[in-house]
Amino acid sequence: MDVDWEAYGWERLARGVGRLRLPGWDATVGLVLGEEALLLYDTGSSLAEGAELRARISALTDGRRVTHIALSHPHFDHVFGTAAFAGAEVFGAVGSDDLLARARDREALRADAVRHGLDAAAAAEAVDVLVAPRHVVSGEWTLDLGGRQVLLANLGPGHTGHDLALFVPGEREVVFCGDLVEESGEPQAGPDAIPSRWPDALDRLLSLGGEDAVYVPGHGAVVDATFVRTQREELARRFAVS
Repeated sequence: MDVDWEAYGWERLARGVGRLRLPGWDATVGLVLGEEALLLYDTGSSLAEGAELRARISALTDGRRVTHIALSHPHFDHVFGTAAFAGAEVFGAVGSDDLLARARDREALRADAVRHGLDAAAAAEAVDVLVAPRHVVSGEWTLDLGGRQVLLANLGPGHTGHDLALFVPGEREVVFCGDLVEESGEPQAGPDAIPSRWPDALDRLLSLGGEDAVYVPGHGAVVDATFVRTQREELARRFAVS
């Protein structure tokens, strides 16, 4: 199935596959439409943003609800909106479930969000109801959305210790990369990054999508395999790994 993506402010990537660049931190969320299920990749930076995203998806799909959520990695601008999607089955890379459930890590996420400019009350509210993944991916996990299958792949560590990509096969194959790839700025390596492993994660990403796939960064415009390969080499030089 497909919808009129552009009429509702989304970018169409392939039949039944679109993405939205959110304001503020320019984080991307992806949406894959199946006949029986809807998969959302990342949920925004606050409960309010998650609720707005839920409303926009409902308008886009004539009232359908998100049934599955895949979280690219446990940073506030990608996970704080998850609680707005009650009843959705939530997937994440193995270890992200423990991280999002631990009090000290939740507090670190709250502090990081405020440090980056999120309103303190909004950050505290999101942390109070923060949703940890119920389903954890250690290698690959195929989901049947009805009429189409998608693949969740744990490619990390790299940008964090818990990076999860989404591969959507079809006539135009699409790979949602999370922050393993960034287009609108230099890839960010915070204290939870594993720089020595990041180039290897991008090698696995390229193997997953191949030369002709569309690659969707966590922030910025859609790119191709050449861009991902170039960023891989830049990261290798930056962190002095082969």
